[in-house]
Amino acid sequence: MKNTNKYSRGYFMPPVQSLKWTEKEYITEAPTWCSVDLRDGNQALVVPMSLEEKLEYFQLLLQVGFKEIEVGFPAASETEFAFLRTLIEENLIPDDVKIQVLTQSREHIIKKTFEALQGANKAVVHLYNSTSVAQREQVFRKSKEEIVNIAVTGAKMLKKYAAETEGNFQFQYSPESFTGTEVDFALEICNKVLDIWQPSTDNKVIINLPATVSMSMPHVYASQIEYMSENLSYRDNVILSLHPHNDRGTGVADAELGMLAGAQRVEGTLFGNGERTGNVDIVTLALNMYSHGVDPKLNFENIPNIISKYEKLTRMKVHERHPYGGELVFTAFSGSHQDAIAKGMKWRDEEECHDWTVPYLLIDPMDIGREYEGDIIRINSQSGKGGIGYILQQKYGIDLPSEMRESFGYCVKNVSDHQHKELMPNEIYDIFINEYVNINTPIELIRYKYTQNGHYETIVSIRMNNEEHEFTGVGNGRLDAISNALQTQLGINYTDLIYKQHALEIGSGSNAVSYVGITAKNGAVYWGCGIDNDIMTSSVKALFSAVNNMVSSLQL
Repeated sequence: MKNTNKYSRGYFMPPVQSLKWTEKEYITEAPTWCSVDLRDGNQALVVPMSLEEKLEYFQLLLQVGFKEIEVGFPAASETEFAFLRTLIEENLIPDDVKIQVLTQSREHIIKKTFEALQGANKAVVHLYNSTSVAQREQVFRKSKEEIVNIAVTGAKMLKKYAAETEGNFQFQYSPESFTGTEVDFALEICNKVLDIWQPSTDNKVIINLPATVSMSMPHVYASQIEYMSENLSYRDNVILSLHPHNDRGTGVADAELGMLAGAQRVEGTLFGNGERTGNVDIVTLALNMYSHGVDPKLNFENIPNIISKYEKLTRMKVHERHPYGGELVFTAFSGSHQDAIAKGMKWRDEEECHDWTVPYLLIDPMDIGREYEGDIIRINSQSGKGGIGYILQQKYGIDLPSEMRESFGYCVKNVSDHQHKELMPNEIYDIFINEYVNINTPIELIRYKYTQNGHYETIVSIRMNNEEHEFTGVGNGRLDAISNALQTQLGINYTDLIYKQHALEIGSGSNAVSYVGITAKNGAVYWGCGIDNDIMTSSVKALFSAVNNMVSSLQL
């Protein structure tokens, strides 16, 4: 990494300061979206999609809500040509959807493209040629004038073949490798093309400014876009479009700032699929707007289903940490994060809050088909008491006392640490049952009964070491009486009895849950839980569970 001296900045700033976009705070409305999955994304696959797969993917894009879909480069291969003809001849394109096709500025390719488009109801014909310094000097070895001539000749041929072909056609031009082109030259060539096409209110032209290779920080791209937007001819009748790639990892930022700078349309793909580092990810762009309360005009209400189809058809994986779509993006393993999320969710319920403000969660996962249970808080050795308690409460209706959550949290983390794995909710529940609920060894509860005469008297029968014993006890309450019987007759000592109970919220509505905590002479706190259809019996079982946990621990 000592060769920095061989690199230089390959982009060009606008000839005048273009910073009005900095005065805007956020994007206020969705752009026109154009999916290029079936061209840019497909050409980037190790195994390109078959005709049948492309048809299935086209249906997926329609379900998401795209109204403009680039379907390919019909002059490039027979599959591309056949796909377009199938869409047209089998009437698979909805009336409110435009298809888009790509063509180089070469006559035989343009001619083949219009043959494929015969009868298209609404189609965008996308003409491009490379304009950057590197492409002009190294690839084409042509002057600026010669590059302009390529674009102008192509623009004239589009008009000619469109007039001779049945269908309704809109024109689009891209100075490919725009980000490596002198901005004033990019403006010159675009305006020359516009002069040929003569856009009007009823026949608008798309000028697309691709970050074919992302070469600058996003603010530079935004300034380039603003300059073009303010200086393009026929501006009211031009739709300014972006096509960002992600070479520097800033595709989303490029698009967002480009929209602030005047762009009205964005070309991209689902999850950013495309050559090299890919195209801009429209899922992330759209849901970023959604998080600001702006309707993106696309439907991502079932992200898991979209991902399933995407992965099947592209044979690519959505990374676990991919924004919004990744399996783990809403998941908290960290204890402090889990505790904040759990408290935030509880606060929403208590306050009946309209606005979404839950800590660590940018949007409500349920809005895009994710589940609170299993998606948000997941448990491993890094987890804390808040998250573990949240899992028990949400899935099983067990609302642990706050003091008990810490004890159980250490228990669960210890299991996860030793097994070196994430624990599923059912495993957490099993640990809770095994460690705390209705524990009957070494002291087994057989029966109990009470009498009341200003205070409570109890007779409790137990079994220890296969022998039955009957104890009596007196206390201010029924549980206090049994507690005193156990301490007096068995010679065990504890203080600070903590007690909580509630109806079991999930599952059998007739069951009660009780929790008891006791403090041993050494200061350690031991917990137990009792579950029974009788609320008093559940509290007695909780006391026996806590006492058994204490006795077993002190005997070790």
